[in-house]
Amino acid sequence: MSIKQQATKSVFWSAIERFSVQGIQFLLSLIIARLLLPSDYGLIAMLSIFMAIAQTFIDSGFANALIQKKNKTDADYSTVFFFNIVISVFLYVLLYLSSSAIAGFYHEKELESITKVFGIILIINSFGIVQQAKLTILLDFKRLAMASLTSVVISGVVGVIMACKGFGAWALVWQSLLNNLLRVLLIWLFSGWMPSFCFSSKSFKQLFSFGSKLLLSSLLHTIYTNLYTMIIGLKFSAGELGFYNRAFTLAQFPSTNLTNVIVRAIYPIQCRLQDDNEQLYSMFLKYMRMACFLIFPVMIGLCALAEPLVRLLLTDKWLPAVPLLQILCIAYMWDPVMKINHNMLNVKGRSDYFLYAEILKKAVAFLILFLTIPFGIKVMCAGLIIYSLADIVVITYYTRKLIGTSLYIQFKELFPVILLSFSMGAVMYGSVLLLQNVWLQLGIGMLSGGLYFLVLSRYFRFQEFIILKEILSRKSKDK
Repeated sequence: MSIKQQATKSVFWSAIERFSVQGIQFLLSLIIARLLLPSDYGLIAMLSIFMAIAQTFIDSGFANALIQKKNKTDADYSTVFFFNIVISVFLYVLLYLSSSAIAGFYHEKELESITKVFGIILIINSFGIVQQAKLTILLDFKRLAMASLTSVVISGVVGVIMACKGFGAWALVWQSLLNNLLRVLLIWLFSGWMPSFCFSSKSFKQLFSFGSKLLLSSLLHTIYTNLYTMIIGLKFSAGELGFYNRAFTLAQFPSTNLTNVIVRAIYPIQCRLQDDNEQLYSMFLKYMRMACFLIFPVMIGLCALAEPLVRLLLTDKWLPAVPLLQILCIAYMWDPVMKINHNMLNVKGRSDYFLYAEILKKAVAFLILFLTIPFGIKVMCAGLIIYSLADIVVITYYTRKLIGTSLYIQFKELFPVILLSFSMGAVMYGSVLLLQNVWLQLGIGMLSGGLYFLVLSRYFRFQEFIILKEILSRKSKDK
């Protein structure tokens, strides 16, 4: 199978895994959000910074290190496996003992018992990190999709039932626990790998030399991302945090998932080509343009139709989330540019560049965050747009050093897509201004915007449009 065929197949099954799973999870979360209060989501969101930091330490960059390493042995896999478990148990005990302090910090008594139960997810996930990495290396996204889809459907149904029965925030707790438990069990079954009872100091040092820099980078990013949640939860109410959390989830859903589909699928393939700069350069620009061609119009469209979408999906009680959602859509539309550039540093084994870039970016990010806090949640969200652009400036500096893709080259490639997406957004927003009915705003807005984007893509012969047309035509013939 050729590189192109491998990449296409990987992206296809990765897309199935992400969007079938995340799509169902998203729909179920909308149902649960209609049943629960914003404050219920706020309670769970308050724990996000502690859970995210702990999960970062558990992985420690070892999963990426395993994928990037050329000659992997069973000792490598087993060493990472046992390290993950030991660290997860230690961090869970630490979280358990800190539960009272966390509840006191937010002035929410219920958080103490929620923390003790919700933290078990850390131990559960640690048992599946290596197995997932192994399936990723094998490009077996089909089995990853099966595991994720099964677990999210079962746990989602349980979550909806518990929400209907008045369990409040606990419905979200038990849904998450069951989802992670089922997924790990199925990944174990599908991977067919069992750890050997060994721990190699040599293997640990080799993997840690690469992974440690990714750990520090991820830690900085995790703290920064979740700091918003912590500060909003501390400075404002649980309800306001709930509005931010829903807006954040809605904005991230399309950009993060589609970007991750492409990044995760092509990363193992790019690692095999890590010494061929010419092929890497070509693949880099091709997949970045494709990712942005798909993501930019979706994010701009979501921004334009935010109000009728929230009214319809979440009901009027969630309307304060609308302006936050609109701002965050503009911030997270740049996700593919940032992540595909970051991915290239890992491909080339330059985790040191990754760390340097992260330190520079987060210095700017923390400055923006603390300058915007006094002006409220909307201005804090607007600061994320500035950070996204600063992130791109910094990361492209390092990408240029490796394969020659400068900031100018990348934005020159993306400018037609940017221009088309924003003009499409203006067309869609017109339906919100001119029409009163929610269904008409959404229906006519999506139809007019979609036709506008597709017709102009075809008229100006966008390469991405041609490629997608060929893929769809090929799939139709195969059927």
